Amino acid sequence: MRKLIVLALLGLASSPLMAADCATTVEANDAMQFNVHSITVPKACKTFKVTLKHTGKLPVASMGHDWVLTTAADEKAVLAADAAAGAAKGYEKANDPKVIASTKLIGGGESATTTVNVSKLKAGQDYVYFCSFPGHATLMHGTLTVK
Repeated sequence: MRKLIVLALLGLASSPLMAADCATTVEANDAMQFNVHSITVPKACKTFKVTLKHTGKLPVASMGHDWVLTTAADEKAVLAADAAAGAAKGYEKANDPKVIASTKLIGGGESATTTVNVSKLKAGQDYVYFCSFPGHATLMHGTLTVK
């Protein structure tokens, strides 16, 4: 009888329902669209990985995409700083403290991954993600929450 109880408890402990999903994939395409418009990060995650996959065919110079996470309050400032950084720097201001996480700029068929330190996120705070390639954030925009 003890063996059955131990086996049952081990089965419950290894159940996928017990594990938090601490990663997601966001697809971007040549029509300037993300396929995911909201992401929920479980509080139980220490880190959260976001993989950006460019499903289009156009090169980075004409249809590059990245994934940038910041607070809603800092979005306009980050977009302005990234645009000012220019194409040579991948439309990313180096070491911007307002950027919580970001991927590099990628072209069609490429992918990039970034890791978000969940301890830097607060439940109830409004976070947004977007593509910083000039003009793309209007369409390529989403929200991120911690629960």
